[in-house]
Amino acid sequence: MTSFKVPARDGIDEFVEKRSRFIGAVRYTKTEEEALAFVAEINEKHKTATHNVYAYSIRENNIMRYSDNGEPQGTAGLPVLDVFRKEEVFDFCCVVTRYFGGTLLGAGGLVRAYSHAAKIGLDAAGIAVMRLWTYGTLSIPYNLFEIVQKALVSLGAKLQSTDYGAEVSVSFLIPSEEFDLVSEKIFDMTSGRVITHRGEDRFMAV
Repeated sequence: MTSFKVPARDGIDEFVEKRSRFIGAVRYTKTEEEALAFVAEINEKHKTATHNVYAYSIRENNIMRYSDNGEPQGTAGLPVLDVFRKEEVFDFCCVVTRYFGGTLLGAGGLVRAYSHAAKIGLDAAGIAVMRLWTYGTLSIPYNLFEIVQKALVSLGAKLQSTDYGAEVSVSFLIPSEEFDLVSEKIFDMTSGRVITHRGEDRFMAV
């Protein structure tokens, strides 16, 4: 997998269903510890709530957890999780808080309410695409600098730094699947005078 979706930022939204208040809160979490810390944060913020239902999924080690937090089994945590699975979003924690309004919703009503709260929370957070990027470096003779720089940008590279010495040293980011193609094009257009060196790969939302 060279790309996957994650929450873009913290998101929160709420609605009322038959006098019950539902609050969907979403955070990008890279580890299970971060997810559990978010659950604890919401529990503290809404400690008088009737329920604080949660679900989270961490891509690394394929971790996936959810809790109904006192709601009937299968009516809360799993519907929250299913919203994110349908959207193919990873590395998230979603906590849906419910303040009971006195009217029972029934199993179907609970599923719809918790799903909706998770969806509006995710909508508020937005979705970012994490891609596998590769760092590259080049040493470019001054007379070739402008043409190589323009070529990098046109090929989708994101320039990171430029240092001027005996030659111009440039570092850049490029989607990992494009690295070999970019290297070949730069090599060919400079008649072999500029060689691209590959650095580390890293998932980032750039």
